[in-house]
Order: sequence, then C-alpha cells, then structure tokens
Amino acid sequence: MKGWYTVKTGIKKISAVLCSTVLLAGVAAGCGESGKESKETAAPESSNAAKSPSDPPAKLTVEVFDRGVQGQPDLNNNFWTKYVNEHFGKPNNAVVEYVPVPRSQEVDKLNVLMAAGQAPDISFTYDGTLVTRFAKSDGLYTLDELLESHGQQLKTYLGDNVLDYGKYNDKQVSIPGKRTLLAWNGMFIRKDWLDKLGMPLPTNRDELYETLVAFRDKNPGNVNGVIPWATAAAGMNYTFGNLVQSFWGQMSEEEFVTTPNWLKPGNKDAYKWLNKLYNEKLISPDFALDKTTKQADADVTNGKVGFYAANWDYPMTQKIRVPLKQNSPDAHYVPVDTFKNTEGKYLKEVYNENGIFSFIPKSSKNAELAVKYLNWMADPEVMFFLQFGEEGVHHTLKDGIPQGIAQTGEKMQMSNLNMDYTMIVNGAELGDTEKNVKTYAAALASGDKQYEELAMESYKINTTDGYSSFYYGVPNESNIKYGKTLGDMNKQMVDRLVVAKEAEFDALYDKLVKEYMDAGGKAVQDENVKLYREIKAKTK
Repeated sequence: MKGWYTVKTGIKKISAVLCSTVLLAGVAAGCGESGKESKETAAPESSNAAKSPSDPPAKLTVEVFDRGVQGQPDLNNNFWTKYVNEHFGKPNNAVVEYVPVPRSQEVDKLNVLMAAGQAPDISFTYDGTLVTRFAKSDGLYTLDELLESHGQQLKTYLGDNVLDYGKYNDKQVSIPGKRTLLAWNGMFIRKDWLDKLGMPLPTNRDELYETLVAFRDKNPGNVNGVIPWATAAAGMNYTFGNLVQSFWGQMSEEEFVTTPNWLKPGNKDAYKWLNKLYNEKLISPDFALDKTTKQADADVTNGKVGFYAANWDYPMTQKIRVPLKQNSPDAHYVPVDTFKNTEGKYLKEVYNENGIFSFIPKSSKNAELAVKYLNWMADPEVMFFLQFGEEGVHHTLKDGIPQGIAQTGEKMQMSNLNMDYTMIVNGAELGDTEKNVKTYAAALASGDKQYEELAMESYKINTTDGYSSFYYGVPNESNIKYGKTLGDMNKQMVDRLVVAKEAEFDALYDKLVKEYMDAGGKAVQDENVKLYREIKAKTK
C-alpha cells in the first residue's frame, strides 16, 4: 500500500541504516582485520579489582570531548574531574584521567588511537557503525559478564531497550547512553529583522525564499556582509534542517526505509532549490570551506545572519548566546517550522532512545574498573551532581526543577549538563519527560527566561511530525564495508551540488549519484531490502 512511512517518535534505529542525506556521519576504517568475528572476552587478569589499598592506584583513562568552548578550564583538571576522583577514584584505589579528543575529529582520532592500541579505557562515539566495525574486527571487550558482576545499577537504569543498541552478534560490545530528549535539528530566524520588515514568520519554502531575499536586499540589521542563510560544510553542526525531507514524494514503508536518500523521489529537486539559493547569494558564500563551523559561528554571533539550521538547542548554548548578546544585543532568534511537504506535514528526523556509545577497547587493562565507573555514574545522586552541580552555585531549585546559574573558570560546564562527563545519559534526567525538557531548558538558559522559553518552544516544534529510522536489529555488513567511503562521498556531494553552476546541476547530480551507488550505495540498499523483508516475514 502506498503512502508515507508512518511518522512517529521512539522507533528504534541502528547506525547501519543510512541517515538523512545531509546528516550522514562518516564511519571509520576501523582497526585490525575486518573479516574476523568478535569474540567474548573476560576481564583481564591484570584488572585492578584485586588490588588492595596499599597497592599503587590504577589509572583509568576516559575520553572527553574538547568542544573548544571559550574560557574552558583544563578538561583533565577541574571541579568535575576532582569530584570524580574524590568520590570514585579514592574508594576504588584509582586515578581517573581524562583524554581530550576534538569533537569535530572524534571519528578520525578514535581510528588512530584504536589502531595504535592507545584508546582510552572508556572511549565513546555517536557513530554506532564505527563501534560495530571495531567489534567485527575483534577490537572490543564484550561486556555481558562484567555487567552482571559489576553493572547491575547501570543495567537497571538503562534498561534492555537501550542496551540492545550496543549489541553485536547478541553480545554487549558497547554501553549506549540513555537519550532523554529526542529532538535533533532545528531552524532559527531573526524575529527582530522580521519585525523591522513587517514580515511574519515563514511557514513554507516560498515564504522563506521571500524572507531570505528581503534579508539580502533590505539588510534590516544594517550589518556589513549580511548573510540571509548561514551554514557550514556538510557533516558539521550547521545543516539544511528538514528542507530535503519536505521535497520527498510518496513512498511505501519499504521504499522509505531502504532507499538511499539520494534516490528518494524529490531529493534532486531539494538540492536544485538549495543550488538556486546559493547562486542568488542567499547562503553563506564560502560555506563549503568552513569545515570547523568557526566562520558560521562568527557570522551568527556577530549579528550578520538572518536564518540558520543546527541542533535544536544551538542558539541557547553558551557558545552562541553569550557572544551574540555582547556583539548584537537586539538580536532575537526564534525557532521556526518552515519546510512543509505536500501533505502539510513538517517531516523531520528525530533521535531514538539511545545516545552516545561507550566502549572498552581490547587494549584496556582496566575493563572491570571501567564498568564499575559507569555503574557508579548510574547512582541517582552522582548523576544529579554531575549534571547540575552544587545547589546555590550551579543551580537553584524552583518547583523541583534545577535552574542553572552560569559559571566561569574551573566550575563551568564545557557541555550542556556535562554530557561529556556523563556518557550514560544524553539530556537531563529527572525521571519524567516533561520535567526533563523543562530542566534542560533551564540549564541551557542559566537564569535567562527568554532563552528558557525559546528552548521549550524549539523542543516542541522539533519533535512535531518526527520520525526515527527503522531498527533492523542486525548490522548491515555492506554498510560496515563501504560506510566510510559513502560517508565521505556524501559530504562532498552535498557541498559540490549546492555550489554548482545552475546549468550544470542536473548532469552533476546524476553523475555523483551513480558514483555513490557504484561505490557501495547499491550494495547497502540491496542488503537493507533483504533484511527488511526478512524482518517483515517473521512478523506476519
């Protein structure tokens, strides 16, 4: 039966599925020989579990993202790392040492560290296919026995649904974080500019086009070098929102789930529209060169940008809102839902219930201690402190909801709710979705009610008409084999198509898509079809 794939949140997905075209993350080359199957591995005899207090302390190394936040303290020596070493390290005769990894280079960096046998005892990534590749090449501990012995609190907190995402060949090879908030991307527009122009919030593509043209031609902010729509190189935080999905035509569930986005009906028209905007100077002129987002961030925070798409919470982050207020005090971004499809829906991809994947490399000598550390983090008091800090210093309580207080120096958080130090959870955790949303909004706003309301509205908009990808339950071996190549090609294709000359667009699109399919896209699609039909046959 033809029609839209059922749109709803909370459907499981696995990274073997091709994600949204603009958002597909590159997967890594892995480590070791890709033909080997992963084997169950017990904790090493050298584990520090048998150490006595008189023995030298074990050193547990833990990855932490370096997000380049202005004014951030030493990521391995600050208020939070001292808390961890005092409350976990000392009781376990251990020292926890954090290993910073640049957020924008985390996949490439992990590949190098894994290949050299130098990855931290607890490493993590958002790229589930990367974890599968490491497991397939026998580079990871299987954790079932360790979780049974030392991870009961962790197992109870995460639950089977979340833990299932960390399995390979029915063995637990990683610990997925529990995602408490499902919104992914959002779109934001300068309301103060619209007000100056006497224009309403755009509700569809045509209205957005008119708005972008007005931003370009009338420059309501009276800025030098106005940028109607800011973005950065493909694969970075700045995206095209749900623009591409708004062009897709009708598909059966099987077509929606298994067809690469490049071949979905309407996908070509989406990029042709973006190409038109670029050639009319409505999009950042050098976006394809901005592979760190530094230029896009600078343009936004200097008040030059009228519209942009990024993570649903991006305008509320300290990284953006603080310099924006300093440089352009009157700037007022609001969330907007402007990419409506032919059925009147604002189709957009949302997250499933798992977040970042933590894993223990085979090279680790502290697998047991690593599981104990993650289990300790699942203690509600520990998790609350790491997320919200000290009452009266990092937050106040109002109706049971922590209200964040911005900090500088060693007490500041380098990521929202310290997500990089609390890898077993993505998002605020107060045990209730409504409370979690309110809490996260308050934490983002740090006492600024305008930003708190902005976060609440953005979350609501960006979970409307949401879908998450189909959960196959088993890895797509073709995606493991070709995923790195396809991920790199995907980003290059987006950038090339958007900046192409209009007269050359059609031929270039067809050429690039053929190259993509020949490079492994067809193999991935065929295997997805096979797996999908096998799953459907079992459920009849």
